[in-house]
Amino acid sequence: METQYAIEMLNITKRFPGIIANDNITLQLRHGEIHALLGENGAGKSTLMSVLFGMYQPEEGIIKKNGEVVTIKDPNDANALGIGMVHQHFKLVECFSVLDNIIMGMEPTRHGFLQKKEAREKVMALSEKYGLQIDPDALVEDITVGMQQRTEILKMLYRDNEILIFDEPTAVLTPQEIDELMQIMKNLAKEGKSILFISHKLAEIMAVADRCTVLRKGKYIGTVETKNTTMEELSAMMVGRSVNFHVEKSPCQPGEVVLNVEHMTVASKMHKNNAVKDVSFQVRRGEIVCIAGIDGNGQTELVYGLTGLEPLSGGKITMCGQDITNLSIRKKSLLGMSHIPEDRHKHGLVLDYSLEDNLVLQRYFEPEFTTKAGFLRRDNIRKYATRLIEEYDVRSGQGPITQARSMSGGNQQKAIVAREIDKNPELLVAVQPTRGLDVGAIEFIHKQLVAQRDTVSDERRNGLAMAAIGAVATLLTIRRPFGILGMIAAVAGTATVWGIIQFLGAQRNLNTLNEHLAKLTEERKEYEALLEE
Repeated sequence: METQYAIEMLNITKRFPGIIANDNITLQLRHGEIHALLGENGAGKSTLMSVLFGMYQPEEGIIKKNGEVVTIKDPNDANALGIGMVHQHFKLVECFSVLDNIIMGMEPTRHGFLQKKEAREKVMALSEKYGLQIDPDALVEDITVGMQQRTEILKMLYRDNEILIFDEPTAVLTPQEIDELMQIMKNLAKEGKSILFISHKLAEIMAVADRCTVLRKGKYIGTVETKNTTMEELSAMMVGRSVNFHVEKSPCQPGEVVLNVEHMTVASKMHKNNAVKDVSFQVRRGEIVCIAGIDGNGQTELVYGLTGLEPLSGGKITMCGQDITNLSIRKKSLLGMSHIPEDRHKHGLVLDYSLEDNLVLQRYFEPEFTTKAGFLRRDNIRKYATRLIEEYDVRSGQGPITQARSMSGGNQQKAIVAREIDKNPELLVAVQPTRGLDVGAIEFIHKQLVAQRDTVSDERRNGLAMAAIGAVATLLTIRRPFGILGMIAAVAGTATVWGIIQFLGAQRNLNTLNEHLAKLTEERKEYEALLEE
């Protein structure tokens, strides 16, 4: 007799030094079901899925597939059982091409020779079928985070897995891409595949999931049918309190110009054209300026040029009246620039360092943390790290001495945000600062950003997580390929903003765009009138 469950994880317990990541958790996935796994940062979601995928071995509990107990010692065992996983932090070889990463370990051969043509045809067929556009010959180190995400999804689909695990798959996607992925997941479920979907975005869970299991601090809270619940109820189950989904902020009071970008041009590694061409804009004290656009339009290169990760091909950058165009990253930091990077592993953390060492990476040489003889003041570093951990609720098994690599993605992000904001910068360049955070943490970070705006700091906010952008933006700068289209006032939560951004992905009709801008202006006037009342 066939069981109704494709996967059963029964009474799973997984321990790490100083923490029980999964405490007697039971999860049951039905055939052809999209089952969401929800929980705050550090709740144990990724750990539980890593147990299912064979990356961790549980101390207690069993796993069943189609009613039979199975042993999953490593990812190869998982793949053999038809279980695939798209990881929150990509498992890609950066010096390999996109195609090589997708087929790695499953390369088709004939008489001992690699048949790459066959593999390419299958990959491109999957790419076209599911709308996951890639450049198969591009090196992973040169492509955007969004394309890396699509590469991971195709890597799983290439293996024809029956059980699909998506760990935060929409964290770096645009609204259009998210909608497309949601449809892809629904189509896969209709084909009979069973999907486990980890997400912090409640709207996505409500839109695509059949059921939702909630974890909190490593414990099982409950499983609900999404059709019988609300986002407010889910958020309360997740964080144990009600969450305000609207960012409370007063109208900005912009002051003098802090950042002045003139005719910035940055070369592209992907093609012969410039990734950023002749871009100019300003950021004033006390305002949050957002850069928004479809992935691949040069936002990443713009940030790299601004922060010093890539040299400019042309143009000038001035901060607080000083030319910083050719200054090093350290000198820009000392002058008051903070940077929350797009890729937290590549540019935000040293994964093999402790949490406390990561929190002082840019300040360890200051007298507070280093003696005149050049020795680190370990007690001061520990006190400083402990304060930030408490203020920003950074959860880790061993506190300040926890290795950064062992922390959940959301808590890694909170550590970076804490470090960069606590520097009291003149300018904060924040790329998707709430990526991978739960609703409670997002609410807290948004409040911190607005508080910084209203006190001593300037905020420059760049991101592709556009719902979060709309919630805190004062001004919205829209990017098109190679340049800036225009700067408009942003209304909190207005759908017109997202309509303009999505419109840019497919159209270039300025008359239609002007209509959108006119509508946005009217909404802005109405919004200001409400504020006055």
